[in-house]
Amino acid sequence: MSESKEKPIILVTNDDGLNAKGIKALVAMVKDFGDIYVVAPNRANSGKSNSITVEVPIRIKQVRDEENLHIYSCKGTPVDCVKLALNKILPQKPDFLVSGINHGANTSISVLYSGTMGATIEGCINGVPSIGFSLNAFATDADFTESIKYGRKIFANLVQNGLQAGICLNVNFPNNEIKGIRVCRQAIGRWNEEFDHRQDPFGGDYYWLTGHFKNAEPNAEETDEWAIQNGFASVVPTQIDMTAHDLLEDLKKWDYEIKD
Repeated sequence: MSESKEKPIILVTNDDGLNAKGIKALVAMVKDFGDIYVVAPNRANSGKSNSITVEVPIRIKQVRDEENLHIYSCKGTPVDCVKLALNKILPQKPDFLVSGINHGANTSISVLYSGTMGATIEGCINGVPSIGFSLNAFATDADFTESIKYGRKIFANLVQNGLQAGICLNVNFPNNEIKGIRVCRQAIGRWNEEFDHRQDPFGGDYYWLTGHFKNAEPNAEETDEWAIQNGFASVVPTQIDMTAHDLLEDLKKWDYEIKD
């Protein structure tokens, strides 16, 4: 067996596309830990959540192949990338999956919309210890120096300790000097969505989605939103089982009898 195959296999993906600065930072973060396979969308796929491509074929091509680094471009969603990697590209099931580093935070309810976390959750569904990383900065030339340093520490802990089945991690970095790392819960909040109404040259209506995030608990220091707004990296354990277990017994007491 070659030396590279003796190393852990790390699958790297994102939703900002293969050319994004954030995924290059992510490769730099984990490159010393194993044999790196990058399978990422050929263009930006932000907001795609867990979406998959079912109506058209998915095309993929290898763009780089060298010792410990293998890069593929995929004309599909982040979850498509993970599915193809697991089923067709990787020589075996990866030891770890990392997604990001996203340009823009994925705190609070954004976890449900995020392609970064969609890919992370797909890894988790398939039994791969997975982490999604995001930086609270949308700029294409954002500075990922601090994110790499603190992200490497978080990933090293994953390598050493593993994760419980059905659990992945959602990590967010502030866009400034990082004071430390906090284990948090997801903040309660929502997007107040607005639409910019315009008309095309033929008089047809079209809309651009805008809006802003509203944090319902801005002073809750145990949340991910508070952490990144106050200079800390947040680590939120995220589960794929969405069952409200506390409500099961109450729901069983409802009247389900159908009366003629």
